Amino acid sequence: MIIDDDPKLASLLQEYLGGRGFWVCSAKDGIAGLERLQAADIDVVILDVMMPMIDGFGVLQAIRKTSRIPVIMLTARGDDTDRIVGLEMGADDYISKPFNPRELLARIKAVLRRSQPHALDTARDNISAVGITLNTARREVHVDGNSINVTTMEFDILHALLSRAGRVVTRDILMAELRGQEWDVYDRSIDVHISHLRKKIGDNSKSPQKIKTIRGVGYLVPN
Repeated sequence: MIIDDDPKLASLLQEYLGGRGFWVCSAKDGIAGLERLQAADIDVVILDVMMPMIDGFGVLQAIRKTSRIPVIMLTARGDDTDRIVGLEMGADDYISKPFNPRELLARIKAVLRRSQPHALDTARDNISAVGITLNTARREVHVDGNSINVTTMEFDILHALLSRAGRVVTRDILMAELRGQEWDVYDRSIDVHISHLRKKIGDNSKSPQKIKTIRGVGYLVPN
């Protein structure tokens, strides 16, 4: 998860890291980031320091009250004091803007190796449920052994649903994680993507069994 109030930077990092096998979501401020952390399965947080409402140090302090999830602080400040404060508060690493995305990627891999020795291997494993298999490293989808073509958004929706197989995923969570921004309650784009996905995976739209609609709540992929 990227928590940063710079939408251009967040978008660039989502594209860069997403193209290297990571599933990425973002939040534009600390409050939204903390809320999203409660709803999503996150392995590492990229956290900006200079943000409105609550700065990165405040977000880090809140995270550390309940979680040891790896946090990499990201800031335009080059001040050693900020770096030391962040590390003393529990940050796992610190990188100053501007930075090379390859360096950030290396740091992400390093903190994942330290905190979850098998996290990177798991990220490359296949995720399977109801005859659907995703390869997260190659971003490939197979249904009953047959390869199908999906868009980037459709793949991300499948990833979000299959990684939570057996649990209901609300439309709010899907919209927040996949779009990483505020959305209108009347926005039905997720429903349109789900409809397209059902056609591609051969799910009966009138009585779907692979991606079930939980009326008034969201969607469910059975175990």
